[in-house]
Amino acid sequence: MTTASVSADGDPRRLLSDVRALTRQVRLDQRVTWLALLVLATVTLVGIPFDWYGMSVRCLPDGSCEFSRRGVLYYWPAALLLAYTTIAVCYVRAARARGLGSRVLPYAITGAVTTVVFTAAWVAAALYFPSHPLPQQPLPYWWLLLDRLLTPWSMIGIALLVLARLERNLALGLFTVGYLATVLLVLPMNDGWGPPHWGIRAGLAVPQLVTGVVLLLGAVGFAAARRRHR
Repeated sequence: MTTASVSADGDPRRLLSDVRALTRQVRLDQRVTWLALLVLATVTLVGIPFDWYGMSVRCLPDGSCEFSRRGVLYYWPAALLLAYTTIAVCYVRAARARGLGSRVLPYAITGAVTTVVFTAAWVAAALYFPSHPLPQQPLPYWWLLLDRLLTPWSMIGIALLVLARLERNLALGLFTVGYLATVLLVLPMNDGWGPPHWGIRAGLAVPQLVTGVVLLLGAVGFAAARRRHR
């Protein structure tokens, strides 16, 4: 970004308007929102095979089944930490290329903290419930909502709210609210698990696929908006 001094002819109102316009331009130049969403979308979509093949399903002769989602713990903690590191580095490089500072560190810290919270919750669940029996009846709505909240893709949304606040990016804030609403409220809850093995895996992979596509579409939209701005 290049800057040039512009005379305000001693008019305080014009000077204030110029300062506000320059401040807004700096904020816009600091944003690499599309890249953050692209990285997070990639991490989410790549995680599907890890969860699919890392899930063990065991069905008994009486027709009852148990499953364990260890693939989530094998993939997501490292993947999220790598993703937030990548995003922070890209933000800093983009800002320095324009001669600007970057305030992305609180976002990276928030991402790391939410990753630790998610990992701790899943490790505790794995210790207390080594395998999860498939429920014979639909689970309570509050239980399903809590389960959704502690997923990696919900943690992504919480960290994105912090990024939107740091950037003072209303568009990203609205997108993130819609994203979290999709993850927590819009995606269908499991009213029954369907046939074992493939049905169980698909029932848990579909919400992850949808959230990954939403993030990817968000990346495309913010990239297009940035090109129009330029």
